[in-house]
Order: sequence, then C-alpha cells, then structure tokens
Amino acid sequence: MKVQSILPTPNPNAFKFLVDRPLARGGQTRSYSKPEDARTDILAQGLFAVPGVETLFFCENFVTVSMTAKADWRGVAEQCTRLLESHIDEQEEHSAHGCSTPPALEASENPLASLPQGGDPEMLSRINALLDDRVRPALAGDGGGLQVLGLDGKSLVIRYQGACGSCPSSTSGTMMAIQNLLQTEIDDELVVTMG
Repeated sequence: MKVQSILPTPNPNAFKFLVDRPLARGGQTRSYSKPEDARTDILAQGLFAVPGVETLFFCENFVTVSMTAKADWRGVAEQCTRLLESHIDEQEEHSAHGCSTPPALEASENPLASLPQGGDPEMLSRINALLDDRVRPALAGDGGGLQVLGLDGKSLVIRYQGACGSCPSSTSGTMMAIQNLLQTEIDDELVVTMG
C-alpha cells in the first residue's frame, strides 16, 4: 500500500491519508472512537498505537486520523505513513492462502451491523439515499462521514465520523444544512439531532 497524499481537513486536528488501495470494501465505512473498538482490526490497532492518535475513520481509499490537540503532527504523520505503507492487506493475504474473507473484515463490514434503528423503513431508505447522493460525498471530501443511528418519529439521530466527529462546524452549520436539505426533500417536520 502506498500513501499518495496527506490532506488537511477543516478540523485542524484531523488529517486524511489517501492511499492507493481500498481500506473499506463494498461501500462500508469503519469508525473507531477508541482503541477498544478496534480489537478485531489489525491496521486500526497499529494506528492507535501511534502516540497522539485519538480516532480513526476508514472510507474507501482513505483513513482520517484525528489527533489530540497536543499531538506532534509531523511525528503522527510519519508514523502513520510508515504503518500504512508496511501494512499487508488482510483480504489479499487470506486469498493467497486459500481462505475466505477474514473474520475481522466480515464483522466490521457487515452491512446489517450499521443499520439504523426504529422509524419508518421507507423514510429511512429515502433519507439514506439523499445523504448518499448529496451529503456523504462532501463529508468524505473533508475526511469525514455520517452515520444514521435511527429515526424516532420525526427526529433523525446521526453521528459524525472521522474529521467531522470533533469539528466545531459539523455540530452547528453542517447539521443545520443537513436538516434543511431533509426538510426540503423528504419531510418538512424532520429534525436532526446528534446521538
């Protein structure tokens, strides 16, 4: 794996490492807010071992690394780059040995594991389709993502991922923009809250 570039994000404590291979398969993302969440993910465990790394977000061909405010950016970037470039893709390694998908990938990329809870399934499907089309690509461009946690009546519960997770603008302006979009396109009574 080769790190093609390290890009800043709107969050001053998060950087996006763009690589030349998929880090999340089948359109699924992985987000870890603490090392304990990444017990079955070897690459994430290695990245969390880098001093100053706070959260991780894997999406298609990039990983967003959020750091503590006191972290040494250059040190984190160098260590994360070395780790990413020395990482052997678990999928390829298992395929070479005649094995099926490794258990860590199956668990972390199971689409059913990230389904939102509660609410009208048809409305949730429309909401996710709109978010996939108009919101998630923009967030991914800034090293972040958005997970729909559920729908309770007309209240949509979301969680930001990656660079968006600890960025001040995502909890104010971006959330209001998402709410306005959903009210215009889906239902004018929808309210977006953080989970």
